[in-house]
Amino acid sequence: MNALDFTTSILASSVRAWRGTTAFSRRAKQPEKLLELYDIEGCPYCRLVREVLCELDIDAMIYPCPKGGMRFRPTALDISGVSQFPLLVDPNTGDAIVESADIIAHLYQYYGGGKVAGAKGLGRQVAVASSMLATAYRSVGRARGMYAKNAEAPTQPLELYSFESSPYSRPVRELLCELEIPYRLRNFAKSRWQEMGPPLVRAKFFPDAPISSPNRIRLNELTGRSQVPYLVDINTGVGMFESTDILAYLQQTYGR
Repeated sequence: MNALDFTTSILASSVRAWRGTTAFSRRAKQPEKLLELYDIEGCPYCRLVREVLCELDIDAMIYPCPKGGMRFRPTALDISGVSQFPLLVDPNTGDAIVESADIIAHLYQYYGGGKVAGAKGLGRQVAVASSMLATAYRSVGRARGMYAKNAEAPTQPLELYSFESSPYSRPVRELLCELEIPYRLRNFAKSRWQEMGPPLVRAKFFPDAPISSPNRIRLNELTGRSQVPYLVDINTGVGMFESTDILAYLQQTYGR
């Protein structure tokens, strides 16, 4: 990741006040069946939904639908009848929902303990405007996470440990979207103040802090580390940290 990429990723998170960092897991109910999100990583409205998924600590199967893509867009059109994103499919309730505000309301109704503040009115307007600004920052140089690239399709979906506001995870999600690679998003939001800050700081000052997030526990057992992004490719047996290495791997393995 070059300096411009990192700077604009920081700005994108900052303008959204780092939403999608902290999990409110105490009030969240985990769905029994995995949610499905037809998503464009760079879309301002999709970002709002992913932030809520992260804050509720809910995983989702992501089906990337970048502009010009043909891998999952036809399926989304068959489901909803419109070419509009985000589209949430909830197999637990039988619902298929477009419109980010309606999706967020659904997530809070069934999994978040009730009504969410700021879903309408001025709060909604500010959220949309700041998310659009985040997209504008990530469009400096080129529009990241918006347009499809030629790519090979994996046999099985990948897995990505990530949290929405992570400046290092964002470029990986953007490339997965551009390559139209489906993946299980394992949200890695922080549920304790001791988890804030870089991994080296946490390891030095809070080495014995308890881990409460299911995905944090899972990754710690798998690798002995609590760091994102972490990519798992079941097709090749690869598991890897570091966004720069992951980006290179995805381009080499699936890019054309």
